Amino acid sequence: MHPHPHHETDTCVEDLRTALEANGITLPSLGVDLPTFAGALPTRPLIALGNCNQATARALVAALRKAAGQ
Repeated sequence: MHPHPHHETDTCVEDLRTALEANGITLPSLGVDLPTFAGALPTRPLIALGNCNQATARALVAALRKAAGQ
């Protein structure tokens, strides 16, 4: 049995995707980092945020600043 429940990681990715979309942000390559998910080490898999263009990065900055009350 794999040490990391796949469902838990998928749920985390989908929750992040939904939260980003609620702020008008789409990260097309958002997903599970497969090498860390398949690894035998007892660490949790990483979530790959992927690359984004400058406009998406600025939208993410704006959403984070708004959430932080800045």
